[in-house]
Amino acid sequence: MAKELWVEKYRPKTVKDYVFRDQAQKDQVNGWLKDKSIPHLLFSGHAGIGKTTLAKVLLNELEVSEYDLLEINASRTNSVEDVRDKIVNFVQMIPFGDFKVVLLDEADYLSPNAQAALRGVMEEYHTTSRFILTCNYPNRIIPAIHSRCQGFHITNVDQTEFTARIATILLEEGVEPDLDVLDTFVKATYPDMRKCINMCQMNSTTGKLLPPQKGDTGESDYKVDMVELFKAGKITEARKLICSQARPEEMEDIFRWMYDNLEVFTAEEDKQDQAILIIKQGLVDHSFVADPEINMSATLVKLARLTKE
Repeated sequence: MAKELWVEKYRPKTVKDYVFRDQAQKDQVNGWLKDKSIPHLLFSGHAGIGKTTLAKVLLNELEVSEYDLLEINASRTNSVEDVRDKIVNFVQMIPFGDFKVVLLDEADYLSPNAQAALRGVMEEYHTTSRFILTCNYPNRIIPAIHSRCQGFHITNVDQTEFTARIATILLEEGVEPDLDVLDTFVKATYPDMRKCINMCQMNSTTGKLLPPQKGDTGESDYKVDMVELFKAGKITEARKLICSQARPEEMEDIFRWMYDNLEVFTAEEDKQDQAILIIKQGLVDHSFVADPEINMSATLVKLARLTKE
């Protein structure tokens, strides 16, 4: 029998189990459950932060039948035809319960034309259907959909709390956590808890949390190695690794990672302030330069010089 995935085993099933970072949001969710109804919803936030989990918690608490639920991942199903064929065919049928629900994950992958078609479907079937959309980048969702949904932005947990949750899962599974390895995994994945849990499960089959072997973590290998190099003060080597492995679309995430982990560059507050200015300028330049790799290299050269001062 296949071993149960920890991300599913420890996924909250009820509102009581779900950790809200905003009391007003928790009160709002409890209000919907009391009324036994929800509006169209747009959950936004970083990947792996709990958007889909919250949607499934709501569906579970509202006892939505599997026959009244359509789940679509828009990173794979995102054309106008998909909206018209799959979604319309589903919502035009009479619901078994109070309403049909379309759970559309990663809705920011929908093209503008597909989003426009979706808006029309949401309007036409609003009396019998509800739409729950999740996205990483709400600015990629057209205004017409924003105006028809109640927005719900899910913020990152504090990195200390993030680490504590991962450590708790390891202890529950009888795994002896190596704190340095755990710190590396956390820094490589934060705030994506799903990715961190998967990485820890993959590297704890012996009952101890071990560093990943080469190739064990697939395309994310370089991020673990990147963290190790930064922690060792080897910024030049980290720069070469990033520029050889990171895809152009990942560069913005790396800028954010550097901002969230200033301590790997320096423990001095004044120098951390200077590091923030260097990272900020690199991110600004990222929007204008033709070659993101050159811009990232220049930013890391400046940070390396700062650490040597």
